[in-house]
Amino acid sequence: MITVQGLVDRVGPTLLHTRLPGRGGHVTDVVIAEPGRRDPIGEGDLVLGVGLHSTKDAAELVRYCEGAAAVLLKPPLAVRAAVRSAAQATGVALVEVNVAASWAQVVLLLRSVLDAAADESDEHHDAEPGLGDLFRLADAAAAVIDAPVTIEDANSRVLAYSARQDRTDPARVSTIMGRRVPDDVLARFRSRGVFRDLSRGRTTIFVPHQKDGTLPRLIVPIRMGGELLGSMWAVVPGPVADERASAFADTAPVVALHLLRRRAREDADRRRSAELVRTVLEGTGSVRLAAAELDLPDEPHRVVAIAIRTPDPLGAEGMRLALWERITAGVGRRPAVTELRDVLYAVVPDGTGWPALRQALTGEEGPLVAAGPPAAVTELAGSRALAEEMLNLLRTGLIAGPVVSHEEAWTVLALHRSATGALAAGATEFGPLAVLTAHDEQSGTSYVDTLYEWLRHPGDPRAASRALRIHPNTLRYRMAKLVELVAVDLEDTDTRLALLVQLAAVRWA
Repeated sequence: MITVQGLVDRVGPTLLHTRLPGRGGHVTDVVIAEPGRRDPIGEGDLVLGVGLHSTKDAAELVRYCEGAAAVLLKPPLAVRAAVRSAAQATGVALVEVNVAASWAQVVLLLRSVLDAAADESDEHHDAEPGLGDLFRLADAAAAVIDAPVTIEDANSRVLAYSARQDRTDPARVSTIMGRRVPDDVLARFRSRGVFRDLSRGRTTIFVPHQKDGTLPRLIVPIRMGGELLGSMWAVVPGPVADERASAFADTAPVVALHLLRRRAREDADRRRSAELVRTVLEGTGSVRLAAAELDLPDEPHRVVAIAIRTPDPLGAEGMRLALWERITAGVGRRPAVTELRDVLYAVVPDGTGWPALRQALTGEEGPLVAAGPPAAVTELAGSRALAEEMLNLLRTGLIAGPVVSHEEAWTVLALHRSATGALAAGATEFGPLAVLTAHDEQSGTSYVDTLYEWLRHPGDPRAASRALRIHPNTLRYRMAKLVELVAVDLEDTDTRLALLVQLAAVRWA
């Protein structure tokens, strides 16, 4: 059995969107309601408002469907006030169907989800869903086009391939062996405009024989509701007759249904995993049970906080999704990932997972990455807190990035916390610091900076002058003038320590 929301989640937001949740309950069947027909509606039916165009007809259908689980409508009917009022009165859920999706596709997909829900068992749930069906579809498509076929997702990862491999080339072999299209092969097809044509909605794309020996390809985009879900690639001997190419393209909608179903299941699994990771990160509730369900081994782990660097919020959202896919593709042991307040958090084993993840995320245009200290899986809330603190310091530039671990940044953390505490306590209000600061502002001197570096490098004027990028004699001259201005005893140990605390507070808080 499956609820309306469970069914919507499995189909995915590309096709269905809940506009009004209704009273809940389980879905038992799919019923098509057309204008002029009033077939009996049973409890738990999912009613498809096929051919409805007016708000009045949609509202009447919803009232008639009292007792049904939900009514599915095309935009904009599901958001009309009269339709929503009728749904609220009857308790029926309102689900909006993507305007570009055909009702035939919707029926096939809904019934396949209902059948799968009825047949599910623990054994089925543990297996990767839908792959067997995709391999069978690849075989069927290969029979239609009379050529070897691969089914790939939108990121050029191979999801399935046909059994027959009688016509092949090195590009196809490396694609199947690596389960994704190699970068050099992608570059060759990209240079020929293949991926541009895929994004523009071409029905079929033919790529002729290439000089490097790559055989011709017939490519069909897999779309649903205007979204590119993936593509099918057939290795053909040459140009394909229009009739056969059309037959090959006709298999794409069926593949699209399976890809949507597979993605919806993956999304549900990812949401469940993310909830468990949040439990571990917050350190509340059944942390040990959550860690066990995530299959985190009993060894030290780190919490890694990852933030995208982009001024465009919309761009950041897309980049976070791409980064999520990149992280969970598996570096060392597959990390557990969640998102909180626009920051991705990955829980990785300290020994192998963190070095591999660090290498994968390091780059000129990479994200900001801060790894907390290693901790037991039941005590990761502390690692998360320190990772967040370091990430904030990375953002302000107090820690040099873009990737840093707790071991590399603990001194900055200590100084920042001390400085914050000193400022809060008003420790900078005493002594000569205010006089020096005012003099610098009024006269353009650099006494505060000079004193800071002199105190940081005790007994080493050359090091202090290098930090200030001045000559050692200039440093000595400034220090002499500074002492004359404020009459401070820099020979006194406590005076030097107090001044250093004050200057650190101003610089690090």
